[in-house]
Amino acid sequence: MNTSEFRRRGKEMVDYVANYMEGIEGRQVYPDVEPGYLRPLIPDSAPQEPDTFEDIINDIEKIIMPGVTHWHSPYFFAYFPTASSYPAMLADMLCGAIGCIGFSWAASPACTELETVMMDWLGKMLELPKAFLTENAGEGGGVIQGSASEATLVALLAARTKAIHRLQAASPELTQAAIMEKLVAYSSDQVVATLGTTTCCSFDNLLEVGPICNKEDMWLHVDAAYAGSAFICPEFRHLLNGVEFADSFNFNPHKWLLVNFDCSAMWVKKRSDLTGAFRLDPTYLKHSHQDSGLITDYRHWQIPLGRRFRSLKMWFVFRMYGVKGLQAYIRKHVQLSHEFESLVLQDPRFEICAEVTLGLVCFRLKGSNKVNEALLQRINSAKKIHLVPCHLRDKFVLRFAICSRTVESAHVQRAWEHIKELAADVLQAERE
Repeated sequence: MNTSEFRRRGKEMVDYVANYMEGIEGRQVYPDVEPGYLRPLIPDSAPQEPDTFEDIINDIEKIIMPGVTHWHSPYFFAYFPTASSYPAMLADMLCGAIGCIGFSWAASPACTELETVMMDWLGKMLELPKAFLTENAGEGGGVIQGSASEATLVALLAARTKAIHRLQAASPELTQAAIMEKLVAYSSDQVVATLGTTTCCSFDNLLEVGPICNKEDMWLHVDAAYAGSAFICPEFRHLLNGVEFADSFNFNPHKWLLVNFDCSAMWVKKRSDLTGAFRLDPTYLKHSHQDSGLITDYRHWQIPLGRRFRSLKMWFVFRMYGVKGLQAYIRKHVQLSHEFESLVLQDPRFEICAEVTLGLVCFRLKGSNKVNEALLQRINSAKKIHLVPCHLRDKFVLRFAICSRTVESAHVQRAWEHIKELAADVLQAERE
């Protein structure tokens, strides 16, 4: 494919994507396929000669789309949202075109410096303590990780390394192995201190946990993977109170802040805690500015060596929506979740199972777990909407998460009418 054809095919692909997004409401939200459906539809080895672009495009609808779960459908209410916006898609195109591997400042200065600035922008939107920011020669800073799970692992490894160094400094006779076999990581059944748990969007009290961790000199990592985006709204910022006690903090703009996956924002109070654990300096990666104190090499902040130019997505989205546009988006989703909560509360057959704080409603039919399992099975078999469950203590609960960028009140209303109809069928079958 030469440049001329790329121009033509690129426009065709943009049209295809725009048509897909515009018509996604008309597609069945969950696919009608069984495991292994795809392999018989494609050759068992790569073609020796090139295929045409037309053949590939045709195969998208024949082979790929039948097996796609449409996460951005306004009838997708499962898991948590995964962000999607046209500005982020355009930025991803540019990222692919530049194609740098940003393991160091020298590998592509803009890749490193834009990430540093965007993480400060985002930190200020959240009103993070200044200790987490890079500007004004601070000791902290932010980095884009691939996922909240990755950020948690990075924090855990950095905390372990810091503890080993501290104990070896106090007792030089101790070996690393002797120290490691005695180290303890404390967690709840949600893993770490969490703001907006996956099951029901509950919140740990950092003002209680934080001072204890600081007193005992324990690393405190805070995960707000889903809920963190809401903290840009002043009315939800109090949920982040106590973050000043944390050593590291993470949330996913790729969930709810219109920045397409992957973009998991992580901040630390002392970036030397990360670089001390992950520093990698072979001769071929060194450059003349690395010890200047003016820049950072992000390979020292993560497990992989290479990294994409992910901050472009943040730059495009923050500029094209503005903080007010992003706040309005969050508020709309929260409003829709309370609308669904209100509908549930009006039906005496159902109950709300957890406080509705942001965009997630946990609900169930009053009665046994069996009847709720049957209801969910009917919902997902009908494939008009898509939900997933959770367990709250001993109860089987349905989760209704406001997810799509294009979801409106009408979609929520239709979803509830559908759920009510299926609930009536389930209850009738149970009586029989």
